[in-house]
Parts: sequence; C-alpha cells; structure tokens
Amino acid sequence: MHEEGGIALQPESILTATGICHSFGGLMALQNIDFTINRNEIVGLIGPNGAGKTTLFNLFTGHYYPTLGEIYFNGQKINGLKPHQITPKGIARTFQNIRLFGHMSVLDNVLIGQHCRTKTGLFGAIAKTHSSKKEEAQALEIALEMLRFVNLVDKKDEKARNLSYGEQRRLEIARALATDPLLLLLDEPAAGMNPQETTALIELVRQIRDEMGKTILLIEHDMKVVMGISERIAVLNYGKKIADGSPKEIQRNEEVIKAYLGESA
Repeated sequence: MHEEGGIALQPESILTATGICHSFGGLMALQNIDFTINRNEIVGLIGPNGAGKTTLFNLFTGHYYPTLGEIYFNGQKINGLKPHQITPKGIARTFQNIRLFGHMSVLDNVLIGQHCRTKTGLFGAIAKTHSSKKEEAQALEIALEMLRFVNLVDKKDEKARNLSYGEQRRLEIARALATDPLLLLLDEPAAGMNPQETTALIELVRQIRDEMGKTILLIEHDMKVVMGISERIAVLNYGKKIADGSPKEIQRNEEVIKAYLGESA
C-alpha cells in the first residue's frame, strides 16, 4: 500500500469505498462506511434486517448514488454512474427477490445477461450480417457454458418459472456470470433453499472464485453459508460498520454477538 495525494491506495483491492453516507429523506441509512474488497476474495456482509446491507449493494451497482463519499472500482470512480454504465465495467449482481423473466426460456434468460457485451446494432440484427451471426454464435456458446457451470444446461429450453426455487437461484447467478463480471454481488443467495441446495450453493460459490477467478461479495443470513465460505466478513448495524475481520474474529467480537449473532454463537 502507498499514498498518493494523501489518499491511501491499495493496488490489490478491486473495490474501495470511503466515507459512504446515504440517506432516504431524513433517515440516514448508511453512515461513514469505509469498505474494501480485494481481488479474488470472498467477502461476507452480514447484519440485522435494516442494517443497510442491500443499500450498500445498490450504491455499488448504481441503483442509488451516495449522499457523501466515493466508490472506486478497478481504479475508476463509479459513484454517479447508472447501472447500465457500471455493469460493462465488471460488476454484476443477483437480487434478494429473484428477478427472472419467468415466461422466457432458461437459455434466453442467460442470453439477456450478455446484452452489455454485444456490439451488434439494429441494422446488423435485421440484416443478419456476418459479424452479427458470429456474435450470436459466441453469445450462445457462452450462455450454454454458464448453464453447464450451474448444472442447468439440460433445462435450457424450459420456462424459467417452471424451475424449482433453488434452480431459479442458480439461473440468476448464471445470468449474472454471463455479463463477464470481475466482481459478483450475491444478495441472500441461499434464501429459501433446503439444506442440500445450500450445500451445493456453497460449493458453487467456491467454484466461481476458484475456477472462474471472480471476486465475490455476498449478503447472507445463513451463518453456515457465511462462516463456511467467507474469507473475510464485514458487519453492519444501524447503518454503521461495526466489525471487519476473519470469520473467527467476527464470531468472537462482543459487539457483533450483542448486535447480531446472539450469545449462542
């Protein structure tokens, strides 16, 4: 780490947020948050309901703009950019409430994820130019590869709404991966899953990092998932970051135990 112009820079970090504040009217949802994610790291973000976790996700992805503070991703300032400008830079996310196109096929849902990477314009799409056909073939190949990765390729022609809940979660992850992100944000990916699906999810997240080289930030209430997969955990409470450390450090942190984990932890 070195300093430039009084600001501490961390070359190994892929995302750095400093002094982040965000308010909804008179309610301060986030207060002076400093947050760093290192490349190829799996980071868990936990805290009670209403602590500001999803708000932070929305700031990272351009759905909200910070009231104060700055967000840098891969060396570029991104606060103030809209979601369609941030996604091509390499940030993708899933949502707490699944947002698939239920009437469309599994394959088409993943193909939509590649929209930010395609270059064919209206004329090329209508005229079916050589370059547009080549791009379509590449998009199809990538979509099928993502579906194989999440073990859904055999259901590529089914409507997304006909998948089981756990399969829909995996499909949403495949669609996010189709954007070719550097950083993948997962908002409660294990919500609603049974124990077998949760175990499979933990393995899938590890594979996304280890085999695809992605950096991952996840919000999750299932402590088995968070403690089992995160290399570092940050804790929010009432819009403030109260802890940031290894799973063992978080489990022993008295303020975290009092605010979130409970004495039984």
